[in-house]
Amino acid sequence: MATVDFKLYLIGDRHQTVGRPLNEVIQSAAEAGIAAFQFREKDLSLRAQFELAKQVQNITKQYGMKLLINDRIDLCIALDANGVHLPSSGFPVNVARNLLGQQKLIAVSCHSEKEVKQAQALGADFAVLGPVFDTPSKRHYGPPLSLKSFHQIKQKTQMPLFAIGGINLSRINAVFSSGADGVALISAISTATDIHNTCRQFLQKINQVSTQTTS
Repeated sequence: MATVDFKLYLIGDRHQTVGRPLNEVIQSAAEAGIAAFQFREKDLSLRAQFELAKQVQNITKQYGMKLLINDRIDLCIALDANGVHLPSSGFPVNVARNLLGQQKLIAVSCHSEKEVKQAQALGADFAVLGPVFDTPSKRHYGPPLSLKSFHQIKQKTQMPLFAIGGINLSRINAVFSSGADGVALISAISTATDIHNTCRQFLQKINQVSTQTTS
């Protein structure tokens, strides 16, 4: 199976870039050292997704950044991207694995312990669990889980579990202390005034906290 060798997972949203092109955001993040990016532009037609994702892939390949495609297995295959990110109620992980093979990453968005257990049982490489904290973009998934709930769920799974929702620099220490293997970020990076510097700050903080929790 593919290796999850990153701790910061950037999720794209061209509507949350403060007017900047999505490619500009990804370029800055890649230059700063972000190692994984999820292409997630669901409101575009498939043709438009393909064209934009090809542009994104030119950047991710240049910097060795892993590219995961949200939901669309066909688009992942067409691009030969590094993997897919599936909704928990979407395409079954085991079927996706049969189509993509063992070398592609398969991630799953989860919002409960049940969904995490299901993703693990079907062979996902990692899951993104949240929202951990309150955030406007995730309120339709219900109230935030809290760090306590995240920790309890993490203790019951062996696969890498990333935290998402309302995460900022000041919360990194608490999130990793609660057992997170990584964090998934959207607006904390894409709306930052200085994306490169913000990414560097997150990576430095994560590296510092990870070293402390493993020592």
